[in-house]
Amino acid sequence: MGLDYAYQVIVPAQNVTRALGALTELAPRTLRPPPLALTLPGGAEVVVPFTSHFKSEPVDCSASGTLELDTSIMFGVDDVVREYCEGRDLELDELRRVAIGYIYLTVRFAPEQHPGYASLEFMAAASGMSRMFERSAAVRTVFTDLTAAVGGVCCLLDTESDSVQVCWLNGRPTQDTVPGPRFPNYRDLVATWPGEARLLLGAVL
Repeated sequence: MGLDYAYQVIVPAQNVTRALGALTELAPRTLRPPPLALTLPGGAEVVVPFTSHFKSEPVDCSASGTLELDTSIMFGVDDVVREYCEGRDLELDELRRVAIGYIYLTVRFAPEQHPGYASLEFMAAASGMSRMFERSAAVRTVFTDLTAAVGGVCCLLDTESDSVQVCWLNGRPTQDTVPGPRFPNYRDLVATWPGEARLLLGAVL
């Protein structure tokens, strides 16, 4: 089996539309698929330059707990990204970024672990991309910057190991782990987030 590393961005539930808009700004401006129309919980409508299950038909997830998208994202080029792209026919844009895809995004609108928030999980498509996720500072910056831009409270990197890396927490970058000295378990991490989700922890964990 291959590696399936993933970044997870946690945002207040009402910020999903904002997050998808910010993600659209990170998409390549060329070679885009046809626009994909989404209807989100609460009735908000969003158009994104991605596919869902590799199709472009409208997706109504207003009554669903999840949304799945196939994304391509622009990343700055550091040595790790350059190594990953070696031998590939990839071009730099005017900001010297390169498009990398597919990155599989699963949006969970109200996870049981923290129902006041939504989770955007960006999973690498293959082992090589997974290793790039783990090693590249440029890739990490894109996901932590995205977290900051959309009012996210936390950004995690799951490398399928015994601990999860905490890359961003409550407005600042960090290098903690769960479990770790600061956060023995996930519940302790969630308890640091603002908002009503903390009040629900006793009922769901």
